[in-house]
Amino acid sequence: MELLAFDFMRRALLAAVLVGLAAPAVGTFIVQRRLALLGDGVGHVALTGVALGFLTGTAPVLTAVVVSVLGAIAIELVRSRGRTGGDVALALLFYGGIAGGVLLIGLAPGGSNATLTSYLFGSISSVTDLDLWVIAIMAAAVLAVVALFGRELFVLCQDEEVAKASGLPVRFLSLLIAVTAALTVVIAMRVVGLLLVSALMVVPVATSQQLTRGFRATMLLSMAIGVAATVGGLTSAYYVDVAPGAAIVLIALAGFGAALTLGRFVRRSRTQESAP
Repeated sequence: MELLAFDFMRRALLAAVLVGLAAPAVGTFIVQRRLALLGDGVGHVALTGVALGFLTGTAPVLTAVVVSVLGAIAIELVRSRGRTGGDVALALLFYGGIAGGVLLIGLAPGGSNATLTSYLFGSISSVTDLDLWVIAIMAAAVLAVVALFGRELFVLCQDEEVAKASGLPVRFLSLLIAVTAALTVVIAMRVVGLLLVSALMVVPVATSQQLTRGFRATMLLSMAIGVAATVGGLTSAYYVDVAPGAAIVLIALAGFGAALTLGRFVRRSRTQESAP
């Protein structure tokens, strides 16, 4: 293929595959726990981390990791300890993240606004070797968490009270989901951007749910859909010359629309097969 002749496109495709695998894997647990907007909330906090990196002259990705993880932990503690519901806690995260990012970027040296745009909307074609290594390491960490704690996280997301009665460390597992989501947001921000990152965590899962029954099948299919959307979006963006992040999300949404129609026939055929 023509696009594989360029180093930057090879790096971009590798990054797209890693993000396409990691984001839906974590998103399956988030959707199951009815925290679909957690990615958006953490994404807004990551904006503060990116702006802090510009202000201090350090790597924005590293500061985004630190701030996102701290923000995710804070929101989980507010949700679990206080009387604040999950939706209100996420709203607080939204507002604080945006305000902090705008404030810090205003204090940063001139020229940061243009660079900040690449983090807001994604700039996968400018992924460097260092970016790729960071994405690969964090994606491996996210997938390792899913592999090692998948069963416990599934029980927690199904019913927190059952998880407590089973003796599972609910507080640790809740924080683990939040931190893993934060890492996933930072992984994906170079691919689809902070403003669209939640779509890649939620839409493939919602698509998979239209076609599958079991939790494991939903996760595996959503990961396959995530890879198809990221690679397909990147390839389309290369040939049509459009924003890769937007192309990835629109392809994912198109897949959901197709699955919504196909899912009706799948459920109808299952009903007919089970009928006496």
